[in-house]
Amino acid sequence: MARRTQLFLASTLYGAATLAAALDAGSFAAADRRLLVVCNNAAIPEISRPFDQAPGFTALRSRFDRLISWNETIHPMHPSGWAPRADDVPIWERYVRMLWDLGDDSVELIVESIQVEPALAVAAIFQDAPLTVYADGLMSYGPTRNKLGALVDTRIDLLLHLDLVPGLRPLLLSEYGVESEVVPSEAFTKVLAEVADASMDAGGDDLTAVPEGAALLLGQYLSALGLITPAEEEELHLSMVRGAAALGHREIVFKPHPTAPADWTDPLKAEAERLGARFTVLNTPALAEVLYQKSRPALVVGCFSTALLTASALYDIPVARTGTKLLLDRLTPYQNSNRVPVTIVHALLPDLADAPAVRSWSSPSPERVAAELTPLLHAVGFCMQPKAYPRLRAEAEAYLTGHLSAATWPYFKRRRLTSLGLPGAVPARLAFVPRNRTVRRVARRARAMKKATMG
Repeated sequence: MARRTQLFLASTLYGAATLAAALDAGSFAAADRRLLVVCNNAAIPEISRPFDQAPGFTALRSRFDRLISWNETIHPMHPSGWAPRADDVPIWERYVRMLWDLGDDSVELIVESIQVEPALAVAAIFQDAPLTVYADGLMSYGPTRNKLGALVDTRIDLLLHLDLVPGLRPLLLSEYGVESEVVPSEAFTKVLAEVADASMDAGGDDLTAVPEGAALLLGQYLSALGLITPAEEEELHLSMVRGAAALGHREIVFKPHPTAPADWTDPLKAEAERLGARFTVLNTPALAEVLYQKSRPALVVGCFSTALLTASALYDIPVARTGTKLLLDRLTPYQNSNRVPVTIVHALLPDLADAPAVRSWSSPSPERVAAELTPLLHAVGFCMQPKAYPRLRAEAEAYLTGHLSAATWPYFKRRRLTSLGLPGAVPARLAFVPRNRTVRRVARRARAMKKATMG
């Protein structure tokens, strides 16, 4: 009988921790071998350290029989932009089986982000292997980004996800009838405790310097994604410092994105000192969850980082958001998959600028989430991918009819509602205006005359 080998594809330490928790919880069938395929998706992988070299990974290593580098396997191609040509798939499967010592093993694939490479590339190479998809963030609550095709969607057996928003069920892959299963929070926090201990052993000097009970600010480097400008990102970070100081925090810790420029922290330090707060920069690439356990922040502030929800749902740490309204306005196209994490954070968490709301906030009950957040996300999800989720049209129409207000308009775009024929669209009698050449020409002349007059 052929050996049964499970291939686990991961690109982040957080994702690998999710896999370890799922293994500990018995989410996978027994196997003869379990191989962790490590993928470094950084823009320039050659100068970026893969997560298996990060502090804390040693705690996860024992769950897997062997580590494999996907980057080395397909070198010099980039993991995020390469997939085998259809005619070359048999050659690639023979090559990979030989390189990874798989022989005639019966292979099972456990992958993240199935809509894109490298998951699609691995799925294409092992074209007969059953698929389990795991989600390590908030995007699992949103729609599937791309159509997968019959050679992929018919092979997906299960979606594993963390219970970051109790009461909310994932929309991801639901159009294919894929069942979802929660990775137990107890198993995940246990794994994170192991990672935290290993991180302290590997980078203890930086981590022990972090004061307990501080306000922890999470940087995301959004300007690198083209979502906002560098100046706007600096102002967003400054607003975090000001908001934390206004709430009375005199110890502020900033955890920058690993790829963000080092000099970005200088204005933040100056602002914190001006406001009478001590500012600490955490340069060690440790998970935020390590700090949750080792220094227990009094407050966690961010834009739409998944770590905000782990702080709230798994560690009961107060949280606050900033910049989400700007992001909801800037995200393009409407289908941008970041829209769902931003929507969740904006809808659930208090605004840092609203001090009373931050001080009084508590996690909503699963019942309230199901009653209030689920209809909103179904409406947003339908607007993002209407062809994939036609069953959600009636629910979207009902939500838009009864809930469009100044508070909910940021989640939607009038142009998008118009193109889909949904409530809130541009009235039919005015719909001709943007497409009328004469009207546009007159408007341009009027703007030109106004500028000339002002000049």
